[in-house]
Amino acid sequence: MNSLADRKIIHVDMDAFYASVEQMDNPELQGKPVAVGGGGDRGVVAAASYEARKFGVRSAMSGFQARKNCPDLIFVKPRFDRYKEISKQIRAIFHRYSDLVEPLSLDEAFLDVTENKIQHPSATQIAANIRHEIFEEVGLRASAGISNSKFVAKIASDINKPNGQKTIPPEDVELFLEELPIEKFFGIGKVTASKMFQFGIFTGRDLKDKSLDFLTTHFKKSGEHYYQVVRGNYFSEVKPNRIQKSVAAEHTFSKNLTSEIFMMERLESIAEELQNRLLRSKVAGKTITLKIKYSDFSVQTRSKTLTVFVKDKHILLSTVKELLYQEKVRESVRLLGISVSNLNNKLQQDEKVMDIQLKFHF
Repeated sequence: MNSLADRKIIHVDMDAFYASVEQMDNPELQGKPVAVGGGGDRGVVAAASYEARKFGVRSAMSGFQARKNCPDLIFVKPRFDRYKEISKQIRAIFHRYSDLVEPLSLDEAFLDVTENKIQHPSATQIAANIRHEIFEEVGLRASAGISNSKFVAKIASDINKPNGQKTIPPEDVELFLEELPIEKFFGIGKVTASKMFQFGIFTGRDLKDKSLDFLTTHFKKSGEHYYQVVRGNYFSEVKPNRIQKSVAAEHTFSKNLTSEIFMMERLESIAEELQNRLLRSKVAGKTITLKIKYSDFSVQTRSKTLTVFVKDKHILLSTVKELLYQEKVRESVRLLGISVSNLNNKLQQDEKVMDIQLKFHF
């Protein structure tokens, strides 16, 4: 049996997945800057084609800013059922090579091909095969990263995007991480990177120079994680049995809401959408959470845990109404959301889980 450090891990990441699906299904969009999401002033970009990215259009950017960056930007509404359909086709290709497939989202997954179904010794060649088959059979392009850990494979998949791949062999991992800009480390966001810059940490080598005590003092529990990963000591297994941690629905409104009565009207449709998602996922939950985003973009959540598992919209709405009137809404509201967690699909308490949260913006 191979040790974790000797494993061959592939991270496959579809290139501009949502936008690429839209361009594939509508030839008139090919070669043009496309954004999936809401194009209004209050809308948000869910995904952008590479033509749009050249103008600085990025996911999570407001529709207003996206149009400002790219006046010719074409907005299309998301079609999640279609994206799920394509995702299933792609995952079927993954399973030709290994059953150790850990999806992260509709458009990316880890594969452990240490012992694979075609008995091929090269993970690099398997990654190339997968990317070729996705293009030939689905019509989309993908990038891949290959290494001996999920952490490094994830970083590597971004290096030669789009439509490329990068292999970091075990003997090169430490040097690769030492030379890597700190903001490129998987899991280090803008806030953490900014904090590291203040301590003179700009590259993996700078991070490696810091003691475990220093990192845990300034970054708490994450400090030990940073200490280990920069030394190549992070070998989390590929786990195919990832399950949902929560199911949610939320709406961003074209105009701010100031009355709880109007909010309840919107929450009714959100509760119905959430019920449909729970039914499709064949799950129910005990904890119901109301999410409120105010006009100043601050976010407040209010939760209640019931004694039974629920998925009925009437129970959801009744509980949310109680949460809404729990305390006065302090100012106008731009977004409302409902989520259900503490689901009845947990295999065991310590199983790694992920959130599934499809967002709609109007």
